Amino acid sequence: MTTHPLTDNTAKNRLVKKVQDSVLSRWVNDPHRMDRRTLALLLLASAADVLENAFAPLSDEDYEVAMRRMRELSEVEIETEAVRCAGGGEVLWAVVAAFAK
Repeated sequence: MTTHPLTDNTAKNRLVKKVQDSVLSRWVNDPHRMDRRTLALLLLASAADVLENAFAPLSDEDYEVAMRRMRELSEVEIETEAVRCAGGGEVLWAVVAAFAK
């Protein structure tokens, strides 16, 4: 993830590990069951096109799984997801819609 250079490598490594884990070992296949912060991180990182660097250290198989899941997540219908969510989730989807354009 290289949109902004991080000088704290520990924080950067934790962030990259969180992104990797969220699309591999902690994948729930439903945006409404995901932690909102993690969902926002994934969708906005995808919109910024910086996920390939975070997935680069993965094995070929894990890389393909991670990219496929992110592609599926990025292709959800934003307006439909905003209507389905409750409790402030509409704001998240509005921000994602703004970045997706």
